[in-house]
Formats: sequence, structure tokens, C-alpha cells
Amino acid sequence: MRDQNYWQIKFKMCQYSKRLLNQLLILNKHIKDKVDIIEIKKAIYYARKYHADQKRQSGEPYYSHPIEVAYMVATYTAQTRPRFFRTDMIVTSLLHDCLEDTNITEETINIIFGSKVANQVQDLTRIKLEKKISVVEMINSLFIQGKSDILIIKIFDRLHNMRTLYAKSSEKIDKTVNETLCYFVPLAMHLNMNDIANELINISLKYLSGRNYKL
Repeated sequence: MRDQNYWQIKFKMCQYSKRLLNQLLILNKHIKDKVDIIEIKKAIYYARKYHADQKRQSGEPYYSHPIEVAYMVATYTAQTRPRFFRTDMIVTSLLHDCLEDTNITEETINIIFGSKVANQVQDLTRIKLEKKISVVEMINSLFIQGKSDILIIKIFDRLHNMRTLYAKSSEKIDKTVNETLCYFVPLAMHLNMNDIANELINISLKYLSGRNYKL
């Protein structure tokens, strides 16, 4: 874990992290309970380190996705749900795909970021006891447990994926649109995230337009 002591020296700014950090500095000026910028920079470093050379199908670095999710979570919570504008929420957003898609372990996340973040990242991981569950099973589990904060992260994860859906195959687009309309839109509405629900609907309708589509 030597890297844990030297991450600040190794940290490199990129266009995605710069945008997020600049936004956090602005949001912190208007919020009583400010987030820890240093801890968030550390999470950016590890998200970039472990996602490394992974690419999204859009061609962007994979780490651009969790950084964008963190940006949306931070902006939304600061402006509409200040009690969820928390360092652990933003750190969890940055690491939300790490357990599922990289070789980092829950134990390592626990050592670096603490048990709360490690548990929240595990909540957002579809691999449970060596079995991969569906997205629907995940959100149902989080809903039953009343984990609204983690569901907010999952909704913004889906929103960013919907915004970049053009890079997917037609089969994947159909599945994602179906899933979004059947589960994520009602969930967003239940959480009073009506603007987000409307955007999810509008993006879905764009892909459904002119197609003989059945839910």
C-alpha cells in the first residue's frame, strides 16, 4: 500500500477531473457542510489508476464515466438535497465500477477510504458472492433497504450511460431503454427526481422514435 502515501505526488489533472474539482470548489462556497477536496482527489487518482487504459465504447477513457457521475451527483445533491452532498457520496460515485470492472478489492478500498465507502461501493457492485445479479435486482435490493443515497448514485450512473447510449449496439440500446423506462424512470419519480426522470424519458423516446418497439 505504499501508493497510498504517495498518491498526491503521482496525481495528474485531466480535463474530466479539472471540471469536477472546479465545480466542487464552487459548490463548497455555497454549502455549510463542505466536501473534502483532498479525499475526492485521492478517489480520482485511484479511479484513474485502476480503470487505467480501459475505454468506453464511445472511445473516451473509462474513468471519464465515474468522474462525470460524481460531477452530476455533487451538483444535484448540493442544489436540491444538501444532506446528501457528502464526501463519501462523491468518493463512492468515483469508485462505483471499480470492484466489478477492475482488480481492486473491497479490502483495499476499506483500507484507503474506510468501511463506509467500501460498503457503498459493494452496494453498487452486481457481483454478489461470486454470482452476478441484474441491474433490476440491485436497485430492488437498495430500494428495500431504503438506501436512497446509493440509489441517487445509481440513477446518475444510468443517466450518463443513457447520454452516451449512441455508442452501443442496437440490441444493447433496446435493452437499456426498456430497463430505463420500466425501472429507472419510476424510481427517479419515487425519489422526487422529476427533472431526471423526464430526461431519461426524453432520451428513451429519441431512440424509440420510428421503431416498432414493445415494452
